[in-house]
Amino acid sequence: MKKPAWVIEKEKARREGRQETVWLFGLHAVRDALLNPKRKKLTLYLTRNAEAKLADAVAVAGIEAQIADPRKFPAPLDPGAVHQGAALEVQALDWGRVADVCRPDGRDIVVLLDHVSDPHNVGAILRSAEVFGARAVIATQRHAAPETGALAKTASGALERQPYLRVRNLAEEMVALQQMGYVLIGLDGDGEQDIGPALDSLPPGPVGLVLGAEGPGLRDKTRATCDMIARIPAAGAFGSLNVSNAAAVALYAARHSGGKET
Repeated sequence: MKKPAWVIEKEKARREGRQETVWLFGLHAVRDALLNPKRKKLTLYLTRNAEAKLADAVAVAGIEAQIADPRKFPAPLDPGAVHQGAALEVQALDWGRVADVCRPDGRDIVVLLDHVSDPHNVGAILRSAEVFGARAVIATQRHAAPETGALAKTASGALERQPYLRVRNLAEEMVALQQMGYVLIGLDGDGEQDIGPALDSLPPGPVGLVLGAEGPGLRDKTRATCDMIARIPAAGAFGSLNVSNAAAVALYAARHSGGKET
């Protein structure tokens, strides 16, 4: 079977070493990307209905939309993608280095993800990180969710504003954060103490919350590099939070802990 033209072009770009692009979809994700001056925007497909809803953002972005038939939407999206008549091809954001983005100033918070690969979980974590004012969400380049349309849609706009940094070696970046003054707390069900008391025991200063993938949890090297391991207390003996919910609870606790500077 003949490959679609967009697949051939993407493979050609990979061979030539060009930066691969990302297709964002959905009214909310596309609007936020259009309004983000840091985004390099390449191709925009809109249905007439979506064009009317996004006219202001399209004008700000200064990009010409290609009007698409909703029955034959041309963007190369997964068949189940709920695009709402809007899709935008962009280049991935470059937020810079961890050392620059996460330079501490008081009770700063960063979130570190150890092989969390589900884009919906990462999108939800980015959304919580923005709500609670985290400096960045840090993940590995491999075995982690890349910037995708599904991630952006779940993040509900946070992908455009919340730094999402991909690093080669998570343990090395953890050590660098510790040298900058961060205390790193790993989240695990068998932690030595509850997250609240663990945070309250710290002096004012920057904190890193380290979460592993559901099931495997924190890898041995990641766990050993943490300064302490804490748990989120449960009311009963059964049930647990998924990683995105655990991140939201931990972020709330870190933002409102006793160690917070006033």
